[in-house]
Amino acid sequence: MAHLILIRHGESLWNAKGVWTGLTDISLSEKGKEEARTAGASLKNTKIDIAFTSALKRAKETLSEIKKTLNLNSLPTIESKALNERDYGYLTGKNKWEIEKEVGDKMFLKIRRGWNTPIKNGETLKDVYERVVPYYQTVISPKLKDGKNVLIVAHGNSLRALVKYLENISDHGVETLEIATGEIYVYEANINGTIISKKKIGAYR
Repeated sequence: MAHLILIRHGESLWNAKGVWTGLTDISLSEKGKEEARTAGASLKNTKIDIAFTSALKRAKETLSEIKKTLNLNSLPTIESKALNERDYGYLTGKNKWEIEKEVGDKMFLKIRRGWNTPIKNGETLKDVYERVVPYYQTVISPKLKDGKNVLIVAHGNSLRALVKYLENISDHGVETLEIATGEIYVYEANINGTIISKKKIGAYR
């Protein structure tokens, strides 16, 4: 059996301000660095063979803190834009709660969590799914089939898209899926790469 470990990056400086970050390359806050170290400590009894991260600083910094915590500085790591956060288009840099007041609760939920709600000059969650899942199928899943324990450090929406695929969540059901900063999902996969169990570890258990 192999393990697939998903971790959302720690709090970024823009997360702390309630601002849509998207593809803007923002670093972790001090709280985010601590969340990353806490995540690493939660994995101290878990063997990790290879790590994947997005191309954005907040994910890479989170992985760096995890590596330092676990003394895994030589851990093989692959970086890919396929795991990047959703492009929020015209909403990037805007305050979420101000937008919520403008558009109302129902539309705000669709914008933030909906499956295929368009954003001007941006991506839907469906768009994110269509780049994350093929990358997972062609690059990451083969590692699991080889018996490797895989760590992925990415973003709220890129991980939501992947979890939708892994757990076969409906288009409507994914609207209620939220992954907190620093949250950890651990899946067990069989020799075919099929997910057979899931657990949360650490502070979010």
